[in-house]
Amino acid sequence: MSPMKNNLLLVASSLLSTAYGHGYLTIPSSRTRLGFEAGIDTCPECSILEPVSAWPDLTAAQVGRSGPCGYNARVSVDYNQPTDYWGNEPVVTYSAGDIVEVQWCVDNNGDHGGMFTYGICQDQELVDLFLTPGYIPTNEEKQAAEDCFLEGELSCTDVPGQSCGYNPDCTAGQACYRNDWFTCNAFQASSNRGCQGVDAAPLNSCATTIAGGYTVTKKIKIPDYDSAHTLLRFRWNSFQTAQVYLGCADIAISGSGGSPTSSSTATSTSTTTSPSSSCAAATSIPVTFDAKVTTSWGENVYLVGSISQLGSWSTGSAVALNADKYTSSNPVWSVTLDIPVGTSFEYKYIKKESDGSVIWESDPNRSYTVPSGCQGATVTESGSWR
Repeated sequence: MSPMKNNLLLVASSLLSTAYGHGYLTIPSSRTRLGFEAGIDTCPECSILEPVSAWPDLTAAQVGRSGPCGYNARVSVDYNQPTDYWGNEPVVTYSAGDIVEVQWCVDNNGDHGGMFTYGICQDQELVDLFLTPGYIPTNEEKQAAEDCFLEGELSCTDVPGQSCGYNPDCTAGQACYRNDWFTCNAFQASSNRGCQGVDAAPLNSCATTIAGGYTVTKKIKIPDYDSAHTLLRFRWNSFQTAQVYLGCADIAISGSGGSPTSSSTATSTSTTTSPSSSCAAATSIPVTFDAKVTTSWGENVYLVGSISQLGSWSTGSAVALNADKYTSSNPVWSVTLDIPVGTSFEYKYIKKESDGSVIWESDPNRSYTVPSGCQGATVTESGSWR
């Protein structure tokens, strides 16, 4: 092989290693996940900030146009701005003090190890900039928000009994030597390297578009804060590469001070909860499934999934959605079901034709976990046919 060809291969290999570190927030449903499910984002794991100083100082990187919600240059989507598919209402409501599972998905070909964190910014005026339809926050506003999210980190150690170790690729005295962030495994481990196997999830337990993904699941404690619409921010600092992955999910929080405060710029919220974190806990919560599905005359939309309430994957026992909200510009089918708190399940929407034939939406399966909450709480899970 000639020296020129050898150099070209080295350059190509370097570019691949730089480009292929990939992950995105899946539970609660992030704006990135919703963009993927709506068919707008063809690579949800590719919303990336690079090249940046991601290691060993976990907070040094300036977020630039990526912002706390992420920017995907491959498809020119800025998730810091609401659209028809995300950002207009919360996908879930939590109560102050709730300990809830959160999950993200890492691509098997882009697992570069490192550490990750979640945060909630309690400056509603600042967060409102990311809830305003038609407005893209400036880079300065994006950085101010990220600084606020870092200040509002939801520490691993906030959850009693949760294992909160120090990253094996970081040594004492380095800025990354902290167990409040969540950590992946040693990058060069002989098995379960990087973020693989953090929760024993198999390959393809979540959807990526490059090499298949596996989930990373941890628990966070929701702070005592009231907001009818705020953001949960996810951040992953890669160890091997100069990359940071950012994403956010639209949530609501009912704190001990009263019912959630209204955001001045949020257009609506379809999730509610009772006003006190000391109230009687609900054993089940009404979950409203809102699906944007364009249908023709004679077609109807159903919900089918892995639990008995959703027919245990039997299309004959699938739950019918109604078209009461349906308009040509906003084709929403809807149904509300009481499901026990803490239930985790997978599901899909299907269409049934007038002749009885069934059309399934495309893979991957959707997934959801019913949050805890006070009696009287409700949640909405929104999605679009794919």
